[in-house]
Amino acid sequence: MALLLAAPALLASSAPPGGFGPAKPVLVPDVSQRQIEIAYSFTGAELLLFGAILYPGGRLPPGESPTDIVVIVKGPTQSVLVREKEKIAGIWVNAQHQRYSSAPSFYALASSRPIDRIVDERTRAIYELGLDSLQLSPGSNAVSAVEHRFQQGLVDLRRRAGLYVEAPRAVEITDDVLYRARLTIPARVPVGRFTAETFLIRDGRVLAAAVRDIDIRKSGFERFVARAAERHAFLYGIAAVALSIALGWGAGWVARRV
Repeated sequence: MALLLAAPALLASSAPPGGFGPAKPVLVPDVSQRQIEIAYSFTGAELLLFGAILYPGGRLPPGESPTDIVVIVKGPTQSVLVREKEKIAGIWVNAQHQRYSSAPSFYALASSRPIDRIVDERTRAIYELGLDSLQLSPGSNAVSAVEHRFQQGLVDLRRRAGLYVEAPRAVEITDDVLYRARLTIPARVPVGRFTAETFLIRDGRVLAAAVRDIDIRKSGFERFVARAAERHAFLYGIAAVALSIALGWGAGWVARRV
């Protein structure tokens, strides 16, 4: 209902000043959950991303090619050290390594078509549309072939963990106006401020973009432990050591009794 009430105002605001020139469509996106709580029993969540494409006339203008929708859910960036194992004298040891300063902790892309059929390589790189277009900010000037190998290794590791996902054709567009997509948030997802970016694309050009924020945080006892570790690191460390000693002593006492 709120979406329908807001439509006239958004249509009016999309008109160009003075009424000259074609007006661009406007995106009105939303997500099913703005906050996701992680408790001890958390096994993942399904996130619904939906919205509307508001054209100046209310519908796709005659003669215009259909538009595509790309939705990206991205987690907070983090510094990551990637190590490469090498077998020497029958023993696996750490060999080369590469550090990335801005690797997203979570990245999921849903699109109405395969991304390479929607935009060209340059546009993918500008907007980071796709796993092969992520700008991870390597910390060294490694040879391009080596850099590519390490980046592919990082992406592959996180893809297998369910933290990097690409879902072509996961966006459904109805009557060229309404769209929806579902993405799975895995149980191993990190906490923090996430963003859901929606791109409206036609003929390889990004016509509009909009962002919604999503907070993923711990709840219950997990939240208490996380806050204690962050705000009182010294006391948390002492308590952890004391608890370990107590558990070890208790296990030894039980073993002697048995």
